[in-house]
Amino acid sequence: MSRVWAVFKKEFTSYWNSLIAYFFLVIFLVVVNMFFIWFSFVPSQVAVMRDYFNLMIPAIWLFIPAVTMRSWSDEKRLGTLELLMTMPVRDTEAVFGKFLAAFTFLFITLALSFISIPSAVALAGAPDWGPIFGGYLGLLLLGGCFISIGLAVSSLTEHQFISFIISSVICLLLLLVSELLQRAPLPPELVEVISWLDAGDHFESLAKGLLRLRDIVYYFSITAFFLVINYLAVTGRRWK
Repeated sequence: MSRVWAVFKKEFTSYWNSLIAYFFLVIFLVVVNMFFIWFSFVPSQVAVMRDYFNLMIPAIWLFIPAVTMRSWSDEKRLGTLELLMTMPVRDTEAVFGKFLAAFTFLFITLALSFISIPSAVALAGAPDWGPIFGGYLGLLLLGGCFISIGLAVSSLTEHQFISFIISSVICLLLLLVSELLQRAPLPPELVEVISWLDAGDHFESLAKGLLRLRDIVYYFSITAFFLVINYLAVTGRRWK
């Protein structure tokens, strides 16, 4: 665990040392919060956060790939990945340490959002806290899923921009599975199976305050799948 902590500390510190954290916190929180307050909350004065979560999903879609695009790509570009591979750190520990650093950054971002926006909404009345807590849990799980995708793609290329583009496309496809299926001439049985991959549908359930096992299993499964790809990519490079 100490080696996971070492990787986590190095990665998490790099966010703040390079001003990445400050930049994205300002863009992510200020822009999204202001859009919600001025274009939804102030005109309606309704104590609901549905519109806010609708803004947060596309923000996370761009936010996460931008944060993770450098995680492994920089290691390759700067030649520090070879140094990391010679250290007494297991590949699983390196992968989990980087994931934990990005996930903690996301958690801090959502925590700051939770402190500000729900408080403002509560001033307009008595909000239903079930969907609010469910929505934030959904954002956290969706963000963790996108983080694992971003890290996996970053481990496969040394170009940050390519990592950002590919990660964004994969995340977007997961959000648009249902819409794409409506335009695909597939049997209904197959559509029902593939539709399970829609990340947006699972978020919708959580944002309604419904805590279903199938939604939790979905996010954990997608996250684990891409973490395994990340691990295999790192392990493959070690044995080259």
